[in-house]
Amino acid sequence: MVWDTSPPLTIIMALSTLVIGVSPAAIASVGGLFVDAVASSFQQSGQAMVEAREDALFYVFIELGLVVIMTGAQRLNVICQSILRVLLGNKINVLILEKALTLELTHFEDAEYYDKLVRARREASSRPLALVIKTFDLMRDIIALATIGIFLFQFSVWAAVLLVVAGIPAFLAETRFSGEAFRNYRRRSAERRMQVYLEMVLTREDGVKEVKLLQLGKLFLQRYVDIFRNIYKEDKNLVLRRGFWGYVLGLLASIAFYFAYGWVGLAAIGGVITIGQMTMYIAQFRLGQSAVTSSLTAISGMYEDNLYLSNLTDYLEHKVPEKTGAKKSGPNPNEGIRFEDVSFSYENSSDAALKNVSLHIKPGESLAIVGENGSGKTTLIKLLSRLYRPSKGKIYLEGLDLEEWDIEALRKKIGVIFQDFARYQLVVGENIGIGDVDEMDLEPRVEKAAIKGMADKFIKDLPRSYSTQLGTWFKDGKELSGGQWQKIALSRAFMRNKADILVLDEPTAAIDARAEAEIFSHFRDLTAKRISIIISHRFSTVRMADHIIVLEKGKISEQGSHTELLLNGGQYSVLFNLQAQGYR
Repeated sequence: MVWDTSPPLTIIMALSTLVIGVSPAAIASVGGLFVDAVASSFQQSGQAMVEAREDALFYVFIELGLVVIMTGAQRLNVICQSILRVLLGNKINVLILEKALTLELTHFEDAEYYDKLVRARREASSRPLALVIKTFDLMRDIIALATIGIFLFQFSVWAAVLLVVAGIPAFLAETRFSGEAFRNYRRRSAERRMQVYLEMVLTREDGVKEVKLLQLGKLFLQRYVDIFRNIYKEDKNLVLRRGFWGYVLGLLASIAFYFAYGWVGLAAIGGVITIGQMTMYIAQFRLGQSAVTSSLTAISGMYEDNLYLSNLTDYLEHKVPEKTGAKKSGPNPNEGIRFEDVSFSYENSSDAALKNVSLHIKPGESLAIVGENGSGKTTLIKLLSRLYRPSKGKIYLEGLDLEEWDIEALRKKIGVIFQDFARYQLVVGENIGIGDVDEMDLEPRVEKAAIKGMADKFIKDLPRSYSTQLGTWFKDGKELSGGQWQKIALSRAFMRNKADILVLDEPTAAIDARAEAEIFSHFRDLTAKRISIIISHRFSTVRMADHIIVLEKGKISEQGSHTELLLNGGQYSVLFNLQAQGYR
């Protein structure tokens, strides 16, 4: 991923890492030569002293040059990391969002899978680069250790062995605690998601009204704090244990260093090595100890990053049912829509949402669906638009099984406004225009759709007409009433003038009676050559349909015209008369 993001930056990071790895040992070596040159000058006189001083100055300039090169490489490495972090973070987030576009609606309704998505989004954008940076750090430390090892082997093989062995206990402990931290993090996905939800409820305008009126603020804030305290209690315990063992085992490395420190000092006193060599070996051992600690920390961090990255790979590699079908039209356009013995059950639900539903809707025909909440009305529409797939049975459009349709072509043929329609924080024209993204910039088309949806009148009164920002999230945003938002959504549905099917799920729930009458007085004209499906609790709307079905507990209990259903004296008649009594 890092290489794909920017090959040049990756190469520069690798080269700068090589320079940073070799430089410390080289600097320490030159420093030892400088000390020897200074020491020898004390024992010289005349021309020999002058030459010794020149040598000392030469080593100073060499060491200065090495420091300049190392510092430049470090700065270059940091710059590359900063740029790559931004580029890679965006790349990973785009991958996550692209994957989200391939998911079925059922994935977003599955709490377990939604946890995967949240975990992937939370850390995955930063962890890949962190893993690569630690890999480069490990390469740097290995290069440094190899270079240092060459010098330490000249003193003693056991000094090099001591250098490596002293850091292993701290590494093993750190790896264990990293794994425990990851398992805690993974287990808390649902709790953290609840915290995010509580934050949203307490800070967004669509939740604040009820929070204030029902005085829920303290309750939700307390729940937020309780979740934090549970998480904090576990984290505190882990941090204390991690810190204690890190300190105790880290002392072993310090003891090893001072053992080597004394060893090298005694060797210098015994005349086995020079003062300059003593200085160099002590510096090399300290650098080596730092490199061992750093490399072990890098390996431990890589292990932890890899654990977190498993969240990303788990999400990105999740198998999604392949899109079936490639056909963009059916063999019989006059066939309309046909449901044949269709049943559907939600996951983890024992009761079927729809049971053995069979119906036929012809082109140009209007269908109304009536039923109590939870009877399966909206589920039926989601099956038609292939947001869900039937558990049993077949659905045909134009004589072609929905599974054989190209999904994009199918959805272009359907215009839907759900009762929980989206209120996009966009300008008015875009809010309507996205009903057909191919023509959303065509102002005449947008205005024509607004007229059909009865939204044009109030839009003209807005500060900037069709260019007015809607919602309250952005500057100069204008909030609309519920009825006005519903007219915007209706206009969005009418924007799909190429759609052969128009579905309105509770289309006038927030619209006053006069506006409703105006909309449906010309609704039949607007949908004369289309299939129109209306879900509504208002019988003044329902009675206009050519055909009406009554859903009861997922089954079609009655069907026919308004007059026929009243004469049958069934559930439809009972509901109609109950509503009619309210107007007497």
